[in-house]
Amino acid sequence: MTGSSLLVFAHDDEAAAFAEAGVPHLVTGVGKINATLELTRALLAAAGARPIDAVVVLGTAGAIADAARLDTVYQIESAVQHDYSLPSPRLELPVPLGAELVAETAVIATGDVFVQDDAQRVAIAASGAALVDMESYAYAAVCARLGVPLRIFKTPSDFADSSTTQGSGTASS
Repeated sequence: MTGSSLLVFAHDDEAAAFAEAGVPHLVTGVGKINATLELTRALLAAAGARPIDAVVVLGTAGAIADAARLDTVYQIESAVQHDYSLPSPRLELPVPLGAELVAETAVIATGDVFVQDDAQRVAIAASGAALVDMESYAYAAVCARLGVPLRIFKTPSDFADSSTTQGSGTASS
């Protein structure tokens, strides 16, 4: 029995073009709890009939490294948590998908807060992350624990700084 890949987005705005084209996908909702619950539910529900053999996440992120560009798709190479005070492991993802396909990779920091503050941006960037979002670490933790390969691709939509507003984009979420 062969499985299938699951295409995942945090929210409907990111998935709109795929939804219009009738491409099957999962929208988890914003934040680590929603991401964990919905991805786990989908993977376990599919375990019997047609198991999911890979998860591919597409979406937006906030750019926190000075070198990060808004016109680039990044394949995420690892995820860290920026809002968790206890030590948590850096979760490594397989990279690159294919050197000829992916020119840029990045570390992403995940937390349940919309980043729109210059000091917060600098503090999170000190972790070595180039991007910030609210779901990637959760997706990586679920896939690691359930043994499902994961690929994450993010495009920055803002700079996660004081010029960013929650209504201006979806980046830091």
